[in-house]
Amino acid sequence: MTPVICAEEISTPGTTKVERQRRGAVGALVVGGDHPGLAVVRSLGRRGIPVYVIDDQPCISSVSRYATRVITVDDVLDERKTVGAVLEVGRRFDLRDWVLIPTRDENVAAFSRYRIELAEFFRVTTGEWEGIQWAWDKAKTYELAEALGIPCPKTFVPRNADELPLLYPHLPLAIKPAVKENFFYATGAKAWRADTPEQLNELYARASRQIRAEEILIQEIIPGDGRAQYSWCAFARDGRPHSTLTARRMRQHPREFGRAATYVETIDAPEIEEYSERFIEAIDYHGLVEIEYKYDARDGEYKLLDVNARAWGFHALGGAAGVDFVWLLYADRMGLPIEAVRAKAGVGWLRLLTDIPTAISDMAHGCLTVGDYYRSLRATGVESVFAWNDPLPSLAETLLVPYSILKKYPLLITRKG
Repeated sequence: MTPVICAEEISTPGTTKVERQRRGAVGALVVGGDHPGLAVVRSLGRRGIPVYVIDDQPCISSVSRYATRVITVDDVLDERKTVGAVLEVGRRFDLRDWVLIPTRDENVAAFSRYRIELAEFFRVTTGEWEGIQWAWDKAKTYELAEALGIPCPKTFVPRNADELPLLYPHLPLAIKPAVKENFFYATGAKAWRADTPEQLNELYARASRQIRAEEILIQEIIPGDGRAQYSWCAFARDGRPHSTLTARRMRQHPREFGRAATYVETIDAPEIEEYSERFIEAIDYHGLVEIEYKYDARDGEYKLLDVNARAWGFHALGGAAGVDFVWLLYADRMGLPIEAVRAKAGVGWLRLLTDIPTAISDMAHGCLTVGDYYRSLRATGVESVFAWNDPLPSLAETLLVPYSILKKYPLLITRKG
């Protein structure tokens, strides 16, 4: 039987349900209320664990039946302001010793750099900066991977625009950031493609106006769309994998440099397990991690693209496939016994709101058949937002689409500015 960590409900006059639930309970404080945060809320809330969420934007978790409380703060992008907001909320609501769970990379960096300060109040799930920096800075990620003998795409870091002509023979190339948050919030893109010298010069100049030259990576493009992209996902303890899941991105948007997956399916891919275990052992990693690879058909190698030191976008797939990553993380911080598990293959995760237009586009380009799409729907074990026993977040997500398009991303760009 799954352990339930909750307080006994005491029917005391004048107390609210939230206050009754809090008594004697150790819950979780989640930073970020979009669909990755919602998956955290549901994983723990269904076990009777109180969950508070903080965000600086309207979020779908605010209407989930499993969210104990959702608090709006001024800023969860700036590191110091985020740490201050987390501590203020913790003290205001008496959340001492609660488990602190980030869902965004910028929060991972903040919690890692200020870990000592946060650990005086919370049970922090983010590791020390000495290890986290190898996932945060992609230039460091590739440097370490190369030292460990893990294949990566060829990557160049020109000191300035004068060195760009040396890269012309390698075109087409992708311009991407070493620290993706700085670039993404400034441009709304994960990477740019340059097919000609003129495009490379223009895009490098655009990137230079947004981020520092040493953060601009220029990388070879591995042919293929999301179907060539794989993820090794794990809860790790002291540099060793405890429970794992391997998945393949069947659909993503945009097709080439996907900002986000729209349909993911669990598979067996032992080829990337050894590389991943080598990487997390080298940095003595502890916590949740997703390591992304792309299969290069030209040489038959899986090449490391990214390391996410947090709950990734489709982590809800774990629960559907037999590995509840959030519970493992929470139980670990609570000192509860947990058994190692491995995800079963053939289970899908779907983000319907973005998958419908993605699938239509893929069909129009001959990348997807109606039969394959129907098969993926049958394999889906979990939808990113919709749940029959918690339907309001799905309705809220639909209603928030105009806000997200017209206000949310421009606001983030301005604030990151």
